Amino acid sequence: MERIWLDHYPPGIPADITEQANAYGSLVALLEESCARYADKTAYISMDATLSYRQLDEHARHFAAWLHAIGIKKGDRVALMMPNLLQYPVCLFGALRAGAVVVNTNPLYTATELEHQLADSGAETIVIVENFAATLQKALPRTAIKHIVVTSIGEMLGTVKGAVTNLVVRHVKKLVPSWSLPATVSLKHALAAGRKAPYAPAPLGHSDLAFLQYTGGTTGVAKGAMLTHGNMVANVCQAHAWVQPYVSEGGECIVTALPLYHIFALTANCLTFMKLGAQNLLIINARDIPDLVKSMGKVRFTAITGVNTLFNALLNNPEFAKLDFSALRLTLGGGMAVQEVIAQRWLKVTGKPIAQAYGLTETSPAVTINPLDRQDFNGSIGLPVPSTEIAIRDIDSRDLPQGESGEICVRGPQVSPGYWNRPDETSKAFDPDGFLHTGDIGYVNPEGYIFILDRKKDMILVSGFNVYPNEVEAVAMQHPDVQEAAAIGVPDEHSGEVVKLFVIRKNDSLTEEALIKHCRSMLTGYKTPKSVEFRDDLPRSNVGKILRRELKG
Repeated sequence: MERIWLDHYPPGIPADITEQANAYGSLVALLEESCARYADKTAYISMDATLSYRQLDEHARHFAAWLHAIGIKKGDRVALMMPNLLQYPVCLFGALRAGAVVVNTNPLYTATELEHQLADSGAETIVIVENFAATLQKALPRTAIKHIVVTSIGEMLGTVKGAVTNLVVRHVKKLVPSWSLPATVSLKHALAAGRKAPYAPAPLGHSDLAFLQYTGGTTGVAKGAMLTHGNMVANVCQAHAWVQPYVSEGGECIVTALPLYHIFALTANCLTFMKLGAQNLLIINARDIPDLVKSMGKVRFTAITGVNTLFNALLNNPEFAKLDFSALRLTLGGGMAVQEVIAQRWLKVTGKPIAQAYGLTETSPAVTINPLDRQDFNGSIGLPVPSTEIAIRDIDSRDLPQGESGEICVRGPQVSPGYWNRPDETSKAFDPDGFLHTGDIGYVNPEGYIFILDRKKDMILVSGFNVYPNEVEAVAMQHPDVQEAAAIGVPDEHSGEVVKLFVIRKNDSLTEEALIKHCRSMLTGYKTPKSVEFRDDLPRSNVGKILRRELKG
């Protein structure tokens, strides 16, 4: 498709970032540039403790030296299993500096899920927070893990605060189940040993793997998307080019409530804002909304990323509206569709719009972002970022004309070369011409804005008509007594499928009949829910995205 979106780029944003990306041989080069340029500035804040860029550089170099000392070679996989702690960027950048491939691992995994990811990746080293060591203990026998580094929540918070935090976590809140693992090493010991060991940077290029980022668990066994240093550098440069006209180098503070092991926060918060020399406020548990709001109140934050459910939860907290939003420049929404009613409420409370973006694990992740100078919410996922091509294709992979709906396909320097040891899955997802099939149905309007109708696999078929859950959910959310909603298709003997709605109520007086009547006033008959089930909560992913597949039972 012709890149018609370039005519609608905001001023100052280039059409191509090849030159910028080629300036960095790897992510390590980008890291070292920021650490040198912003050495004395705060890089990370966690539970009131801080880590400067200089300290990050030193700790990461020591961890890399320790990895080399225990025999880790270029291309070996190192798993990281921890929430948003200061230890995460230290181990992340240390592993990359050692030439290792980082395997980001969800701390909430069950033993079965952890076993699959460790065994599939072939990781021989893992850094894990003690809270989750019991899970590793169960999974360990069927993995290749040889080296286990254990850290605690309070390890990098300072002597006194760290000791108090660990006491509370272990003995008051009892968040550390008993565990027994062979030959573990504390992170403190590893860093101390690495300080005395020689360090030689691993030779890295754009084609070398940086991450195995697992995805696809929504449709079956999780598979590792291979993300190269070139993929990640390109996407950081694409995102940086998009935000640079609206931010200041060395003057930003971003709230990181999304987990850094997820590709959204990894690239947007951790890497892009590192390039900007920003402070990064790490939130260890974003589900604790009162604590999140309290933490935000302690800093002069200028940016925040999130998903629709996080924005909704913040808006439903009465203390959130009392925060000082005068410095806020950027709110970036992704991971799931941002609903218009939430975007409108956010603008009213903060005075700043939500810029909706779109991406996938396989695209490092940014594909499209809305212009940051827009005040209106247009329902679009934005314009393709620089050096990105979009095609809308039918079921036979044929290109469709602009305006017609089909599967969104993406090609660009940020697109993964494929899945780890899964040539079958790679051939299904990637066309021979390099376009990735996203599984999302959408279209491009005359100005080049991309609109998503829904996930291909979530689409509901009622008597031969396509019903998109996003549309039904958006209508349900307009009812004042609805807090959250999710729509799925359920079998029906007459129409094949009908729409069922799952709802968390704000007001217990809301009835099924009243909500269906509300939806009927705004939706045609076959799109209107035939039943409503009220729940206290809905199943969610690690970033808070509602998991429709689990509602299907």
